[in-house]
Amino acid sequence: MSAVEHRRLEEAVASYGEGAAPFDAVMRGYMMRTFEPFFRDGPCLQVGCAHGDQTSLLAARFADLTVLEPVAEFIEAARAKAGAGVCFERGLIEGYETRRRFETIFFSHVLEHVADPMDCLRRLGALLTASGRLFVVVPNAEAASRRIAVKMGALSHLEALSPDDVAAGHRRVYRLDTLCRDTRAAGLAIQSTGGVFFKPLANFQLNALMGGPLISPAFMEGCFELGREHPAFCASIYVVAARAGA
Repeated sequence: MSAVEHRRLEEAVASYGEGAAPFDAVMRGYMMRTFEPFFRDGPCLQVGCAHGDQTSLLAARFADLTVLEPVAEFIEAARAKAGAGVCFERGLIEGYETRRRFETIFFSHVLEHVADPMDCLRRLGALLTASGRLFVVVPNAEAASRRIAVKMGALSHLEALSPDDVAAGHRRVYRLDTLCRDTRAAGLAIQSTGGVFFKPLANFQLNALMGGPLISPAFMEGCFELGREHPAFCASIYVVAARAGA
């Protein structure tokens, strides 16, 4: 990793305060529910684990889980949550080398951070088995909350980077069509696309209101189900991809 990239990464890590984002934690469960029909048994690779909430869910589903993560403190946090049996490797996908091939690769909220998206997607595609699937999840530029922010004047346009995006180290924000464009440009075949959770409010608003009388579990479940019908308005968008010709 270059000194510049290392500094960018360290600066971004400071924005990921553990326990401060209940909405993000709930979203990881919604992602698992969304992708469960596509999952196949066999080796699984998670690229990027943050504090390990998603890692613990993947560890409960996959008996053979490898986690690739460049930040030592994230590895320690994820290891504590996932328990024994998970293999952790420190590094970036840009320099990852292994002879293993994976039936499932989970690449959630990482693509918006990397310098060269197509290179990363090509590398991930090369790590799939012939029948494997790559799950790429990114924040959605067209989420209802961002549309409102544009109308308010808080964002200049839908693909503008907000201060929170910049603090988190995001280099870009995707729409579903641009996510599909980059996936195809990397030589991957798209099997499915969609969105996760209809998002009417910004993260900080949901974090403040969840658990209170205004944002009940039933309301959250309703937003999740509505998101299945309206992916363009969701918090996150995704592609499920395979090797070309698979």
